[in-house]
Amino acid sequence: MGLGSERGSVQNPFIRYAEEAGWTYLPREEALRLRGGEDSPFLRRVLVEQLQRLNPGVVDSVAKAEEVVARLFGVRPNIEGNLEAWEYLKGLKTVFVEAERRERNLKLLDPEHPEKNAFHITDEFEFSNGRFRIRADVVLLVNGLPVIVVETKAATREEGIAEALDQIRRYHEEAPELMAHAQLHALTHIVGFFYGPTWNLSRKALFNWRDEQAGDYETLVKGFVAPRRVLRVLSDYILFVRKDGELTKAVLRPHQMRAVDKVLARAKDPEKRRGLVWHTQGSGKTFTMITVAKKLLEDPRFQNPTVLMVVDRNELQQQLFQNLEAMGFGHVHLALSKRHLRELLQNDTRGLIVTMIHKFDDADADLNLRENIYVLIDEAHRSTGGDLGNYLMGALPNATFIGFTGTPIDKTAHGKGTFKTFGAEDPKGYLDKYAIKDSIQDGTTVPLHYQMAPNHLQVDREAMEREFWQVAELEGVADIEEINRVLDRAVTLKNMLKSKDRVEAVARFVAQHFQAYVQPMGYKAFLVAVDREACCLYKEALDRHLPPEVSQVVISPGHNDPPAVKRYHLSEEQEAAVRKAFRKPDENPQILIVTEKLLTGYDAPILYAMYLDKPMRDHVLLQAIARVNRPYEDQEGRRKTSGLIVDFVGIFDNLERALAFDSQDVEGVVEDLEVLKGRFADLMARGRREFLPVSAGKEGDKAVEAVLEHFRDKKRREGFYAYFRELEEVYEILSPDPFLRPFLEDYQRLVEMYRLLRSAYEPHVPVDRSFLRKTAEIVQKHTHGRPPQEPKDTYEIGPEALLALTQAEKPDTVKVFNLLRELHRLVEAKGREAPHLIPIGERAEALRRAFEERQLSSQQALAELEGLVRQLKEAEEERRRTRLSREAFAVAWWLRVQKGWPPEEALDLAARVEDSFRSFPHWATSSAQERELRRELYKVLAKASPKEVVAWVNELLSLLRRAAE
Repeated sequence: MGLGSERGSVQNPFIRYAEEAGWTYLPREEALRLRGGEDSPFLRRVLVEQLQRLNPGVVDSVAKAEEVVARLFGVRPNIEGNLEAWEYLKGLKTVFVEAERRERNLKLLDPEHPEKNAFHITDEFEFSNGRFRIRADVVLLVNGLPVIVVETKAATREEGIAEALDQIRRYHEEAPELMAHAQLHALTHIVGFFYGPTWNLSRKALFNWRDEQAGDYETLVKGFVAPRRVLRVLSDYILFVRKDGELTKAVLRPHQMRAVDKVLARAKDPEKRRGLVWHTQGSGKTFTMITVAKKLLEDPRFQNPTVLMVVDRNELQQQLFQNLEAMGFGHVHLALSKRHLRELLQNDTRGLIVTMIHKFDDADADLNLRENIYVLIDEAHRSTGGDLGNYLMGALPNATFIGFTGTPIDKTAHGKGTFKTFGAEDPKGYLDKYAIKDSIQDGTTVPLHYQMAPNHLQVDREAMEREFWQVAELEGVADIEEINRVLDRAVTLKNMLKSKDRVEAVARFVAQHFQAYVQPMGYKAFLVAVDREACCLYKEALDRHLPPEVSQVVISPGHNDPPAVKRYHLSEEQEAAVRKAFRKPDENPQILIVTEKLLTGYDAPILYAMYLDKPMRDHVLLQAIARVNRPYEDQEGRRKTSGLIVDFVGIFDNLERALAFDSQDVEGVVEDLEVLKGRFADLMARGRREFLPVSAGKEGDKAVEAVLEHFRDKKRREGFYAYFRELEEVYEILSPDPFLRPFLEDYQRLVEMYRLLRSAYEPHVPVDRSFLRKTAEIVQKHTHGRPPQEPKDTYEIGPEALLALTQAEKPDTVKVFNLLRELHRLVEAKGREAPHLIPIGERAEALRRAFEERQLSSQQALAELEGLVRQLKEAEEERRRTRLSREAFAVAWWLRVQKGWPPEEALDLAARVEDSFRSFPHWATSSAQERELRRELYKVLAKASPKEVVAWVNELLSLLRRAAE
């Protein structure tokens, strides 16, 4: 088995490492026996035993256990059913106990005692629902229930993870009855190990698995499947969220799990009562906080505690409350006033309390002296500044305080003092840290670039210096309201920002830039204005350059607003509709005009560009620009690799001044777009040096042959693919730009080279759909005859056309790849209706690998392929002469080609199995029909080859099943 093969180097080691971690391997046949048939997603016997073992006195008989199994079988095959299955795992479902005449909770897992659970792993897990049959590479089952489905791909498959995710998507479509029970999926090809929740199959919900110590494949697998960890993930780290009537699902990322564990450990530590969690913007801080709260309330070791979640803004309080409600939290106490909060604490209220920090203003000391009070403070860098933090901690002197922040410690005394409050008990000042560079490395966020607007549009530098930079109170600013207060006093600066001529000029620039750079990529934008009035002025100006429906103002309404501002007020329902529509691709609005609202706590991954016309700095600036750092990918060719800030106020002229943090903490947060131009030039220089000379001086087929020969080595080819992907991503960001003009012709040649190689060496990958949008335009406009053209519909390509390819006046290498490509397309298109083509396609794939690895010369490969085409022609002619069904003819051809039978004997035996296939037409999706068909085939084939009858029937049905798939 070759190095890098799927089973040999990925799937089998995965199973071996899982066994070493504590799982019991079940061969496919044994797993099928325990399941009781392919239509069962469970190891039925194991589940029945474990139900009784884990529920003494509740499930006290096999019959009672079978009742529960029947209920599990009945969950709906969709995300709602998946939620129900998870509620069973969590122990939230009940069963009626006759002896006690009451409902008792049902336990399907025992996370506290891993040794009481049964952990099984099996491979080639075939599941059939009567319509479709799927075969998952690896399935992990706990107490007989399938909880994790794993797809493995060969380490040499460039698109391995993408292909594996497509497989998982297909399982959801074709086998939802199985996936209703699976809670996680994992995808690996050694080079990468990713996991995600079932029923949320977007690329952004797929996370890079990294343990505390980034290790080799063995370390990653054992860390992921460690039985205790799997139980924790299933019971504590999966979240179902219902928003706007729609149910979605999430699972925590590794850094979130790590932080939750550390916070809970701190909550149990009687010696320490402070901790700081710094997880950079966009890394899922809210879900981490909510999971901590949930675990504190559920774990009996915390003795029915009080958990306070503290925020500092109305908007954030509302968002948090909605999140809690959406995640199915029971009763939540919302502190409505200072007095109400005081009553809740004095009355020793247990459970969850959500409050704003200002409600602790003037709070009495020692309101509650209990120790099992846990205070989780959002945006701790600004929430606990000044007296409010003192009042909070004085009111609850024995509580444990955990601060959460998305921005690092600033250099000011205030900043360091604030963080000292939480971090003094930890050597580095943090209980847990997930920095910007970690987030970008994991793909949790994307890097940001900034671009200075043209000089004539930038605000006056002297006014900025005098009325913004030199205002001491803004140093280390953490609250946008502080910035607003300073800007209200900056009369000259504000008047400049809102002058009629400037607003018109900026709006014209924004409209042109958006149409040239952002819209072609399929993304959306924010325009951030200095205040609410400016938002309205920009809306009127933008409407003169773009259709009115493209942009929308979102501001907080004021009671005394003038009519010019009031006309843009939105009701709560209208604003909710705008927020929802903005998140959706290809829907209006495409530009939101904001000044304060939506600059914190609003996530819209499709947001790519921010036009910044409001002075900001430090924490406020970091939080605002983080709106554009969320990754986004969809099926329409959008793959967001970075975010863009266009600066109209000169903030980024001096990055160190704008972000007063330690340089290591903001490393990589934002980079000048000019740097990308330098990177593009370097990449193009490398392309001109290493790749373009391959076909230099050659034309037409000779150029194609030179490229194909040069890149026959897989490692060399993969190196070019990685190079081209980076080049394409940079081009997507920069285009259109006069800077690119000298590079365009050579860039087009590199695009054609990439397209040629992917079409030739990976015919199964739809290469033209893989390009980012601006490069796809080049492919459509500029590709002529040099790379292989997309063929006509494959059904037009038959043996005669393939034989003509062998006679074409082209170099042998080109003929080899043309034949391989067309054979692949022919089998893809017609294999289902003509199963006898499948072995021919598999033989062609084996020849492609041998040729690629230089085991065959061009002449040898061409001779082998010509033989395959002649076989194909003979098969087509013979099929027209016989009246056999497609299955029976596939049997005849298989006997001739694979077993060397004479033509007449093969046709005679095929005729005798014809009736069997006719009698059991649904054998591919029905286990019962497959058993009957096998019995009939055994009878017929036993006379021909009694010793090998079982192996022959397995081979035959495997061939026909591949055709059905």
